[in-house]
Amino acid sequence: MNAQATGVPKPIITQDNSFFFEAAAAGRLEVQRCTQCSELRHPPAPCCASCQSFEWDTVTCAMRGTLYSYTIAHRPQDSAFEYPHAIALVDLEEGVRIVADVFDSDHTALVEGAPMDIVIREHPHGTMLPSVRIAQEVAE
Repeated sequence: MNAQATGVPKPIITQDNSFFFEAAAAGRLEVQRCTQCSELRHPPAPCCASCQSFEWDTVTCAMRGTLYSYTIAHRPQDSAFEYPHAIALVDLEEGVRIVADVFDSDHTALVEGAPMDIVIREHPHGTMLPSVRIAQEVAE
């Protein structure tokens, strides 16, 4: 599905976040790390909030985390998504939090603190992005 067909806007890619989308297209989840103080940050930003350095590199994440919170969206509905639509805040093992769509999981089984797997999938607007599901070893 393309963005015009669904109404879902494509993300805005900048020099500060392009690494994130390039890594996702290659099947990886990467976050920024300040090379001065080692602080991890997500979403990407041009400057470290801790030490104000503009120098950074990236860390490849292990694709595992813990469900911090979630919401179930019912409206407004867009043909690009299935409803009810679960959206999660997940604390990655590396120490940063991401927002991602939940897939392949029974919404009634979502419990704060549950282990989650991160999987790179095609978003309805055509970009590869991280999505999350209840960890497979827990779900089985």
